[in-house]
Amino acid sequence: MKSDLRIRKWCSVVFATLGFFLLNSFKLNNGQVEPPDYQIRTIVIDAGHGGKDTGAAGRRSLEKNVALEVALKLGKQIQKDIPGIKIVYTRTTDEFVELYKRIRLANANKADLFISIHCNSSGASAHGTETLVSGSHRLGQQDAAVRENASLLLESNYKENYQGFDPKDPESAIIFSLMKNRFREKSIRLAQMIEGEYVKAGRYSRGFWEKGLAVLAEAGMPAVLTEIGFISNREEESYLLSDEGQQEVVDNLVSALKIYKNSVER
Repeated sequence: MKSDLRIRKWCSVVFATLGFFLLNSFKLNNGQVEPPDYQIRTIVIDAGHGGKDTGAAGRRSLEKNVALEVALKLGKQIQKDIPGIKIVYTRTTDEFVELYKRIRLANANKADLFISIHCNSSGASAHGTETLVSGSHRLGQQDAAVRENASLLLESNYKENYQGFDPKDPESAIIFSLMKNRFREKSIRLAQMIEGEYVKAGRYSRGFWEKGLAVLAEAGMPAVLTEIGFISNREEESYLLSDEGQQEVVDNLVSALKIYKNSVER
């Protein structure tokens, strides 16, 4: 009986979620399209983790601190190199900000892009960059999704905030597979451009992936999460802690944004 009730519950949630996104898709195809003079005016920069949510830990660093340093530098560089862009930060200090509040901030500001800055962590030999967009993921590709979504567990009412999503429950993957935002194509394009700029700078790219990430799932704009390197790798940690390394990452991201901006604006 409990099993039947659980199945019915999940079926109703799945169909309700599917209906919501089909309705939004229908609305988008009935007049809610980008205007002919489309311009990128607002970019939200999200420094991953923060406060009690430290993220990954290196020998000499914490992900939350590196992400914040790079995010703040990125915002300043964008305003310098791409005039007319409004920058909105999800955090500017070492504070805990729930994932749902980050994307709601972006939606409330009618942002044109959402960029989340993170550091990766694995074995000591793992290295390189990768950029993620919202989507489903294969079993062998879910490590990053599990790690990033684990931040939800630090929120006291995470099930309410994320429509019943539980990062500990495999069934929740059904919901997130349906919640691929309608900006998938542009998100992928930006992710590819970011990884391309990393490669030009001599970095090793692990590519871009579609994964079920809570911070990106409800984005009302193209959104990416970029892992700028492994702080579990001694060499990359030193690179990401250095002013030169952080500035190179920022330059790569700004360059990718310029290319992307030129490709989508009319």
